[in-house]
Amino acid sequence: MAERKKVVIIGAGGFAREVLDIFDACNNAGDRYDVLGYVVESPFGTPGAIVNEKPILGGLEWLDGQHRDVFVICGVGAPELRRRLVLEAVKRGARFCSIIHPTVRMSRWNSIGSGVVIAAGCILTNQIRVGDHVQLNLDCTIGHDVLIGDFVTVSPGTHISGNVTIRTGGNIGTGVNIINRLEIGEWSVIGAGSTLIRNVPPNTTVVGVPGKVVTQREDGWDLKS
Repeated sequence: MAERKKVVIIGAGGFAREVLDIFDACNNAGDRYDVLGYVVESPFGTPGAIVNEKPILGGLEWLDGQHRDVFVICGVGAPELRRRLVLEAVKRGARFCSIIHPTVRMSRWNSIGSGVVIAAGCILTNQIRVGDHVQLNLDCTIGHDVLIGDFVTVSPGTHISGNVTIRTGGNIGTGVNIINRLEIGEWSVIGAGSTLIRNVPPNTTVVGVPGKVVTQREDGWDLKS
C-alpha cells in the first residue's frame, strides 16, 4: 500500500478550510493524504488551537527541517499575501504539492504548476497553462489556450474565454466574465460581477459591465503586504 503523503496548509482561515475539504474529497476518492494541520503567522492563530479537527502547529518556523517529510500548500486567498508566505516557506526549504478536487473536469493537454488549488466543479478545456500557487475556486470555467500566471486567484463562478492571459498576481473576483483574447496585467484586481471586453493594465482595479479602471496603483504595491 502506498505511503500517505503528509501535508501542511499555510493559513487556517476560510479558504484554508476549503483546501482541507478538497484533501478530504480526494481521500474519499482513493488518494492518500495525511493533513497534519496548519501553520500560521502569530496574529492569525494560536499553536494547539483546533480548526476543523486539525491543529495549528505553529508559525512558519515550524517548517524548518521538515522539507524531507512534509509537503506544503498555501490556503491564503490574497495573491500578494500568498506570495509573501510562499517565499518565506521556500526560504525554510518547503516543497509544495498541488490539489485538484475529484469533480474537476480537465483535458490531459493542460499544464498545472506547483502549489495549485483547483476547487470543486471547475472545468478546464485544453492547452491551458496554470502557473505556480494559483487558486481556481468553485465552479470556474477556463477556455482553451488560457495562460494563468503565478499567484493568480480566480474566485467562484468566473468564466474565462479562450486565449486569455492573466499575468502574475491577478485577483479575479466572484462571477467575472472575460471575453476571448484579452490580457489581464500583473497584480490587477477585477471586481466581482465585472465583464471584461478590453485588456486590463497592470496594477489597476477594474469594476463594472463593461469593466472600467477605477484605481491605478504604483508599481510594487504588492510587495507591501
